[in-house]
Amino acid sequence: MIRVIFISAVAWLDLALLPPPMAAQQTSNPHGSLALPCADCHQADGWRPVRISPRFDHDRQGFALEGAHRSAPCTTCHQALTFADTPRDCVGCHQDVHLGELGLSCSRCHQSRSFTDPADQIRSHQQSRFPLDGAHVALACRECHEPAPAGGLTWRDRPSECVACHLSAFQSTDSPDHEGAGFSRDCLSCHRRSTWGGVRFDHAATQFPLSGAHLATSCAECHVNGQWQGLPVQCLSCHQADYDGVTVPNHRTLAFSTDCTVCHTTATWTGATFDHAATQFPLTGAHVSTTCGQCHGDGVYQGKSTTCVSCHQAEYDATVDPDHGVAQFSTTCTACHTTSAWAGARFAHDADFFPIYSGKHAGRWTSCASCHTSSTSYTVFSCLTCHEHNQIKMDDTHKERTGYRYESAACLSCHPRGDT
Repeated sequence: MIRVIFISAVAWLDLALLPPPMAAQQTSNPHGSLALPCADCHQADGWRPVRISPRFDHDRQGFALEGAHRSAPCTTCHQALTFADTPRDCVGCHQDVHLGELGLSCSRCHQSRSFTDPADQIRSHQQSRFPLDGAHVALACRECHEPAPAGGLTWRDRPSECVACHLSAFQSTDSPDHEGAGFSRDCLSCHRRSTWGGVRFDHAATQFPLSGAHLATSCAECHVNGQWQGLPVQCLSCHQADYDGVTVPNHRTLAFSTDCTVCHTTATWTGATFDHAATQFPLTGAHVSTTCGQCHGDGVYQGKSTTCVSCHQAEYDATVDPDHGVAQFSTTCTACHTTSAWAGARFAHDADFFPIYSGKHAGRWTSCASCHTSSTSYTVFSCLTCHEHNQIKMDDTHKERTGYRYESAACLSCHPRGDT
């Protein structure tokens, strides 16, 4: 019996596309010395395209696949599907654009996960003599590494000075003119790596460190006409107009020092304080808070008299208890008064004459007139206005005292300190 088998056109096409039986296939090995079963690399459901099978362990072939290598097609490294003698060095597949200057090991800078990962390149640069920081981190290599004559980029022996890359910026800057002013070519003396703008010159390293209001002053206010080197540091070089314009007091007429720091500070131009302690008349007490005009109202600053009455003559003349003028008191006010307060004058009675502020007389009198009975002469005094008024009784008490007389001068001669 003959059986007839009907096969559809689609089924016939599928059979036609199946690979020929193993016996009919090419028996020679197309992969050279790679003596492995086909099933180790090829899938049964499709001979092509070639894929790496999980059954093929590339790691055991002397070149472990990592990172981007694992997803690369076989033909990327094994061209024409030749597997024998495939080089294992990086340059076998990757062209050395560095012309051998950095060695043959790509892994020094690159990693297998990504050949162009910027983080790897930056990380390797940190091991060089020019670690990257600031804005340099985001730069492309070729911005600093110029093309070499033979192709590729120059890597070794690159200068690390700022002007190696920034010379044109240095020469083209005209505000201020770096080249004309003879500025240092070390850009870091003013610029920062993080940003080219926001320049900050270190004035503290010069002969004129900035402080106070000078910190906020623009460069051009002092460095006029493009002068940067050799600029004078004296106050008057910038403040001549201020010096000449002051009339209270008139600095020029009074020949004030042109060293403004004698009275002014860099913090603020107003509120000048003259150091009176450096003169023949240091200020103390109430004099400290006295305005300049109260003493120098006559416009005299140089050679001003330092005697008390040069300012206090009116107070001296107006005092009637006691009357300083009539009593011919000293015009040196400090003999009784202090600079802290004009009231509460205290004459040096205890030390030079007779103790009235201490001992038995302390608090027993109310005014100078208690003892000094003549307002025209304080050499005249009386003990008897307060003490014993009975002469008979006093004569009897002192009858055996040599030199006794019933008068104040005699009392003082025997009782010079007021004691018995």
